[in-house]
Amino acid sequence: MTKSDPNQVLRRLPIIVGGLGAVLLLINRLLAPEITTSQARADVLGVILSAVLILIGLIWQQVQPRLPEAVQLIGEEGFVLAPDLPEAVKTELAWASHLLLTNTVTRSLVIFYQDKVLLRRGILSPKAEVVPGPILKRVLEKQKPIYLVDLKVYPGRVEFDYLPENTQGVICQPISTEGVLILGANAPRSYTKQDENWITGIADKLAVTLKQKIGHS
Repeated sequence: MTKSDPNQVLRRLPIIVGGLGAVLLLINRLLAPEITTSQARADVLGVILSAVLILIGLIWQQVQPRLPEAVQLIGEEGFVLAPDLPEAVKTELAWASHLLLTNTVTRSLVIFYQDKVLLRRGILSPKAEVVPGPILKRVLEKQKPIYLVDLKVYPGRVEFDYLPENTQGVICQPISTEGVLILGANAPRSYTKQDENWITGIADKLAVTLKQKIGHS
């Protein structure tokens, strides 16, 4: 289903105004008993302005931004927690993952902490093991998130074989210096700045809980 465009009326406004102006000019010319030189010049200027408005309206109709095309991720829906975690940690991870799956475009997520997968949720890949590649290692080393806006164009996508094979976008968000929150979306370029801020806040909250309940490796 196509989403309604809130700016549709605004984009059509120049066409409407330009067309109305052209009609009024025509009526004025037909009703005028005598055409003076100044009126002829004004009519020419009015026709030009009407044509420009109509042209702008037609261009605006073509400039409507296209929403990223979403795909159905390949995999099975699941929710897997590491069995040896404290109950408080399990509760926190369940809460955080639920928020991310329901409030962002995330469709698959993995929490990797102290060289161990603590949680997998959403659409899951058959492979459960996470082997950190160059991208994950860079996130841990630099302590800065990496957003791969269109995963298929990055050669490094091969390291994310623990996500659904047709994952479209990935965010790797550090959880302190110990782990990474890995999020997969079903559409490229779909995470907003607000999503990224939301993800950062949740990762920071998880970092505090995991440090308190699990400690350092």
